[in-house]
Amino acid sequence: MTEDRILTDRNEGNAAKRAATQLQPAILPEVPEHPADACCPTPPTHQAPRSTPSRVAFQGQSLLGDAPSAVGPVPRLNTRLTAQDRWGGLKVRLGLGRNRYAVAPGLYAVGHPDQQAPVLVTANYKLSIDTLRQDLVDLDAWLLVLDTNGVNVWCAAGKGTFATEQLIHRLNVCKLDQVVTHRRLVLPQLGASGVAGHEIRRRTGFRVIWGPIRARDLMAFLQNPQRVDPSMRRVSFTLKERITLIPVEIGAALKPTAWAVGAALAIALLPGLAGRGTFEAVLRCMLLGSVAAGIGIISGTVLTPILLPWLPGKAFALKGASLGLATAALCHMALYPTMSAGLGMAMALITIATSSFFAMNFTGATPFTSPSGVEKEMRIAIPMQAVTLVIGTIGWLQAIWAG
Repeated sequence: MTEDRILTDRNEGNAAKRAATQLQPAILPEVPEHPADACCPTPPTHQAPRSTPSRVAFQGQSLLGDAPSAVGPVPRLNTRLTAQDRWGGLKVRLGLGRNRYAVAPGLYAVGHPDQQAPVLVTANYKLSIDTLRQDLVDLDAWLLVLDTNGVNVWCAAGKGTFATEQLIHRLNVCKLDQVVTHRRLVLPQLGASGVAGHEIRRRTGFRVIWGPIRARDLMAFLQNPQRVDPSMRRVSFTLKERITLIPVEIGAALKPTAWAVGAALAIALLPGLAGRGTFEAVLRCMLLGSVAAGIGIISGTVLTPILLPWLPGKAFALKGASLGLATAALCHMALYPTMSAGLGMAMALITIATSSFFAMNFTGATPFTSPSGVEKEMRIAIPMQAVTLVIGTIGWLQAIWAG
């Protein structure tokens, strides 16, 4: 995976960047602007960070007053999440408002930090900050929050917003050299692909220390940063972690699918009204088409994440297609065994194409993929998915017309 010791000089910093690049982004906090953005490719170097449309301010019990510092009072964050924090996190995990779930960048405090307290660097995605601060109970520390446009550390490093220039800018704006007397910054290891530690040290005097993968390991890491357990450097993707992502995948799938199914049903009325079948037969065929698409969504967004390690092939589109074929076969036997062979084939093709497409979308939420690999898979899979869906839809419309 990555080096098991703290990376500080130029060669070690480059090794960390290569290791983090191989891990690839995890949960995507915003819908990609372009189809090829599924795994957060790095934008052109001249591209300036976008302004986040709105900030979610820490309010009420999330703040515990201010912490004194050499440059003035610094907001102190509560390490216990409030009901409002948890409600906001739940909505984001359901895919609601996740493009705007950001806080103002700057310097924050937890506990009662002094000039020797550690400085932890993170992104201004509120879910990331909430996850971090609730694991810092009984710790006195400064949190330096970079403006990543509300994107988590891993994806922001790939997009170029959790980056060297942004960190240098924030160090200067917050006058951190006056807040602390030491010159150490603890950065999350998943941000290594965006930050050049040697450049930070050369231009600011601060030394970058690469922290653990998970926030819950920070306390143990800070107690003995010279002896890091290998598990702190290793990305996991357990069944529980995969299930956590399912609501986001469902939320992202429902809206476009609802529009597509609605448009298909409206179009299907034309051959239905002009065809030879009865109203009941037409209605039944239309309903079967909706069921086939719904089964494909469940297969691609729910079953694929759960069964991911055991599905055949490396390409997610292939994993989703194979699972879609299996679910289509089971549904054909269980739900509609009396339908004609032609209609059954059409329903199966719709389910397979839908399952394959949404399983492929899951690439942006896993540590199994690389940006170049995803782009290559999409170039091959999307035309095949489109052809499969068109053939299935034509067969479905023909069945509607025939009644």
